[in-house]
Amino acid sequence: MKLKPAAELAADPSTLDPIETASRDEIEALQLSRMRWSLQHAYNNVPHYQTAFEKNGVSPDDLKQLSDLAKFPFTAKNVLRENYPFGMFAVPREQIIRIHASSGTTGKPTVVGYTQNDLNMWADCVARSMRASGARKGDIVHISYGYGLFTGGLGAHYGAERLGCTIIPVSGGMTARQLQLIQDFKPRVIMVTPSYLLNILDEMATQGVAPEDTSLEIGIFGAEPWTNEMRQQIEQRGSLHAVDIYGLSEVIGPGVANECIETKDGLHVWEDHFYPEVIDPLTGEVLPDGEIGELVFTSLTKEAFPIVRYRTRDLTRLMPGTARSMRRMEKVTGRSDDMLIIKGVNLFPTQIEEILVKIPEVSPHYQLELYKDGNLDALKVHCELAPKAGDDAADNARRKLAQQVKDNFGISVEPVIHEAGAVARSEGKAKRVIDSR
Repeated sequence: MKLKPAAELAADPSTLDPIETASRDEIEALQLSRMRWSLQHAYNNVPHYQTAFEKNGVSPDDLKQLSDLAKFPFTAKNVLRENYPFGMFAVPREQIIRIHASSGTTGKPTVVGYTQNDLNMWADCVARSMRASGARKGDIVHISYGYGLFTGGLGAHYGAERLGCTIIPVSGGMTARQLQLIQDFKPRVIMVTPSYLLNILDEMATQGVAPEDTSLEIGIFGAEPWTNEMRQQIEQRGSLHAVDIYGLSEVIGPGVANECIETKDGLHVWEDHFYPEVIDPLTGEVLPDGEIGELVFTSLTKEAFPIVRYRTRDLTRLMPGTARSMRRMEKVTGRSDDMLIIKGVNLFPTQIEEILVKIPEVSPHYQLELYKDGNLDALKVHCELAPKAGDDAADNARRKLAQQVKDNFGISVEPVIHEAGAVARSEGKAKRVIDSR
């Protein structure tokens, strides 16, 4: 199966929500009206926001124009943990229809809740995202995101249902079974983390299944940063279009922003529900569109769990709309809290990924290990040989990786080349960094 031209998979303009093609003036007028409501709703019903607003000397009445949002305080993840479990809810618990939560691996989980209206809005946003990705009513959709407290599986599920798709709710794991269902049920769309799609492609290679012979045409990938270089490799190896979806539990879940398949030039933020800002992560100053900084979101329509200026820690920039009127955010390839400092140089895991996917002797499965070299932090790059690599592949890969990191970043790393299949696989979000210091 050859990839169909992306332009053939673009949504019919007549099927779009009117707001997707509205003028900027119309979008901003709607945002201002909804932002006033959301700030008032949060202030009236969430004790934290009442205290935080008053401490900053602001009230919802101070929002006269969108830029006035900069007067209001940020919300950080620690605030959500301090108000665990239900302290950030703005409606009585009896009106909460569903609860999701983070894994809580580094402390108390962050808990989010939804009213029925919230769930309807979320489903609409995911359906809009899927339509932008090229999915259509009647498609069979294979969902490999994890189901449960994680928002990915159920968020994708109800969005696909809203779009009118046939859903295969596989969740993660049991990779051989995933492939069997792909062969038997013939889905057109798969929703999965990019790292786990690589596992599925490895299973295809093990079983002698040619990706171009499967029914898959579109992959909607989220839940972890991935590069455009990784996109190219997935599309070439998997013979399917790879489209980026963005979201996070604290804002709603998947479906906050999405690429359009016809352009793949950044993710259009669904600005009628989520207001984006980009700030200097050190000073908190709002940066103009086009400058790279930390992404911040304010919800505009959420009832159960309004969020005001939530610091995502994701690094990106905002750009004008292209395939849609709403602004785009550049592909997130790093987080401010994922940054490694190696011998005084700032480095993100995705920057290593960009190098690895260009080295033919290795596969894109990798982990980074921090360790101490005397008093300094040092880095080992664990990766594995590509299937059917030649006799000199390990030495060649080791030399290329060390040289390219040195050339690009001016630091030395220790490449550790393993046999094919030796690097730990993920059935959900990939764990890229191991701290052995």
